[in-house]
Amino acid sequence: MFLPSASLSSHGNHVRNRVGGLQRMSSLVSTSHLQLAAFALGTVGWILCTISMGIVEWRVWHVDNTTIISSGIAWVGIWKVCFISYLHISPGYKEQFCHKFSGYDSSIPLEIYAAQGLLLIAMCVGLLGLIATIFALRNVYMGIAHKTLITRFFLVGGFFYILAGLCILIPVSWNYYSVTHNQSIAFPPAYYMPSSPAAQEAGAAIPIGIVAVILLLLSGTFSLSYKFPVTANSITKS
Repeated sequence: MFLPSASLSSHGNHVRNRVGGLQRMSSLVSTSHLQLAAFALGTVGWILCTISMGIVEWRVWHVDNTTIISSGIAWVGIWKVCFISYLHISPGYKEQFCHKFSGYDSSIPLEIYAAQGLLLIAMCVGLLGLIATIFALRNVYMGIAHKTLITRFFLVGGFFYILAGLCILIPVSWNYYSVTHNQSIAFPPAYYMPSSPAAQEAGAAIPIGIVAVILLLLSGTFSLSYKFPVTANSITKS
């Protein structure tokens, strides 16, 4: 029994399409390893950005007067200040007191308010960069050889990664400068904080932010370096 020539032709076309699709996907995947690494680095960098924004240990103040700040150490963050106090607490017990920055207070230095805004921007644009990279990688690993779509998504993702990294770099550098120069802050009396510390040092948020900057700038560079494979270009969907 012989199959009609039309059926044989259809079967052959189906096989060729399958083979072509696999070759196209293989070609796309082989040229996007750096972009996959960019997605991984960008994800870790974005997580570190949110951690840095959330923790209070931006500046660690060492104070001489331990009447209220019992431990002699206070933490100055970008959203609040905190310290340990034994005042009005039973012996052997301690409590952490925090005072949040509310609205705009002229006594709070500009670098703290700049950090609030820039880190929020970094978190948002970093997330947009991850979303753009996910769409590009989806097309790559599904073998959808749409040159314009893939390239633009990688470029947009890279731009957002670099923008997020720069938005983190500015407040981290600015606050680190303030720490190294032992700059004071004229806190209102309600904060129970001295206007200047005996000494201060960078808290955990600053090195975390630096690592986030490095990872996001690397991921942005990797994303922007994407080149659409020539072998897939001939069968690009337009």
